[in-house]
Amino acid sequence: MAASAAGRRKRAAVVVLGDIGRSPRMQYHSLSLANQAGMEVDIVANGGSDPHLSVRENPSIHIHEMKTVKLTGISKISGALALLLKAAIQFVMLAWFLCFKIPRPDVLLVQNPPSVPTLAAVKLASWLRGAKFIVDWHNFGYTLLGLSHGRSHIIVKIYFWFEKHFGRMADGALCVTKAMQHELAQNWGIRATVLYDQSPDFFHPASMIEKHGLFSRLGNTICTAMGNADCISVEKEVEDMDTTVFTSKIDGGIFLKPNRPALIVSSTSWTPDEDFSILLEAALMYDRRVAATLGEDDSMDEGQLWIDIKNGKQFVYPRLLFIITGKGPDRKKYEDQIKRLKLRRVAFRTMWLASEDYPVLLGSADLGVSLHTSSSGLDLPMKVVDMFGCGLPVCAASFSCIEELVKVNKNGLLFSTSSELADELMMLFKGFPEECTALKSLKEGAMETASSSKWSTEWETNALPLVNQVSG
Repeated sequence: MAASAAGRRKRAAVVVLGDIGRSPRMQYHSLSLANQAGMEVDIVANGGSDPHLSVRENPSIHIHEMKTVKLTGISKISGALALLLKAAIQFVMLAWFLCFKIPRPDVLLVQNPPSVPTLAAVKLASWLRGAKFIVDWHNFGYTLLGLSHGRSHIIVKIYFWFEKHFGRMADGALCVTKAMQHELAQNWGIRATVLYDQSPDFFHPASMIEKHGLFSRLGNTICTAMGNADCISVEKEVEDMDTTVFTSKIDGGIFLKPNRPALIVSSTSWTPDEDFSILLEAALMYDRRVAATLGEDDSMDEGQLWIDIKNGKQFVYPRLLFIITGKGPDRKKYEDQIKRLKLRRVAFRTMWLASEDYPVLLGSADLGVSLHTSSSGLDLPMKVVDMFGCGLPVCAASFSCIEELVKVNKNGLLFSTSSELADELMMLFKGFPEECTALKSLKEGAMETASSSKWSTEWETNALPLVNQVSG
């Protein structure tokens, strides 16, 4: 147990100016600070989504929830004024929590981005309370702001100065890639330790019992079409409680159905750094190419086709069910586009899962898709790490440092266009579920990735020495 000279158990404050339930890396930091560093942990963050059960039930972790600042009325009058006022209110709120409301920490660990006003508030708290602070660099905030304003905008330039100025004041730094470590060292004068994202132990391949339980709980959602009837919603007529779209319970045993659809999962924050239209176009191309390969024309009776598949008829190419999880600003826009698609063998479902169900979904899926391209080109998608933790192979959008994570033809594939992604779907799912050798090979590689490293090992090797060093 970490203790000061007086015998007091050391404390860490984990700071997230955002929804802690949607900040998995900071949740994992909190668990490691409590369980591996033996510290009392105070999480100061916005509410919104529940963090994982292991965080909520840990007696050494205390969550202090701040109110989310929304200035919709003012933003309609002046966007710049709203940004300044929002930052000022957030600064006061953060300073109040960090300087007065929580017990005095020995070390503050802050997520960046957002940088404004977080880094200034944490610096103030560290000075007033005699604590050290560490910045965990997930990305660069100014590059995210540049997506909407352009890199040359004065607001982006001010944000860059602020981020660099206060970032350099930290007593220590962690970052997510070697590419980011190099950028921080060469152009920011910041020496950072690389702490690769790794999934914690509750991300693992799902058992048959876990799969059947999840598909039973999600049965109504899965079988309800987003628009008109589709190749999955026809399954809604099944009233047998022992049968789901994917599994059957027979004589006490649970089995995967041979005519089940392939399950593809993508997690998204529905933001501009993920072009979701690529996935929609690829799904449409897969649908059209399969129909052409099988010699089907546009006059075919889709309803009869779906009934035949439901009754056990199999084709060389399966139905695809895309389950898209996440919350974000562009969700409704893309949901409206999905509803307008006319697809024969592809269906989409969007949902937000409980933090306990999300790992089970990944562990039950056949393929993961990541559309993340990074505003800076220097960070890696946490969702892919979680997918690998569940032994799930991934097709990921290609960008500068993605190959630090995705090993092509070993645990995943990369794509740059919707056509490339459609080609990969055709190649991977031909002969599904038994004769898809390429998919099975990637699955084995993803399983190897899952078993090779976990968050606790990575954290103990790279983060714990830094925490111990700065906290004295």
